[in-house]
Amino acid sequence: MVTVSSVQGFAVGDQPKDLRLDLDEIDIRLLRQLAEHARTPNNALADAAGVAPSTAHARLRALQDNGVIRGFHADIDPARVGRSLQAMICVRMQGHARAKLSAYLRGFAKLPGVLNVYLLGGAHDFFIHVAVPDTEALNDFVIEHLSANPDVALTETNLIFQHGHAPAFH
Repeated sequence: MVTVSSVQGFAVGDQPKDLRLDLDEIDIRLLRQLAEHARTPNNALADAAGVAPSTAHARLRALQDNGVIRGFHADIDPARVGRSLQAMICVRMQGHARAKLSAYLRGFAKLPGVLNVYLLGGAHDFFIHVAVPDTEALNDFVIEHLSANPDVALTETNLIFQHGHAPAFH
């Protein structure tokens, strides 16, 4: 495995099979703080990590440049924007469609109401997490976007009654 510091970047040489970075305690403190409160100002991040603001800024930039931090996102409550019904739709594709799973992953992610798409190993090929206004909209989604697709062999829709959210890094 190639050891990499978030400040120094990637080592020159062969592409490692394990793409994890060797994060130190400062990196971990910064990531935990951001996972809990993504809008934390740099000075507060520096205090939480026990480093100077310039060090915190440089570390964050390196974590972004190295792909550890992929972005900053707003956590929107679907119910507050009129999409109070959530479901996890299990999808199994036809055998001949298995060569196109990556393309389907990207395509499903672009459908209206889709929150997340997971490509799986197991009985199903995908879990599609959707948020829609009501059961009629859910029915329409499944029929129009999934059941009507000849590459889809099976769908199974599971309603979500409650949803918990863990920090991305803890």
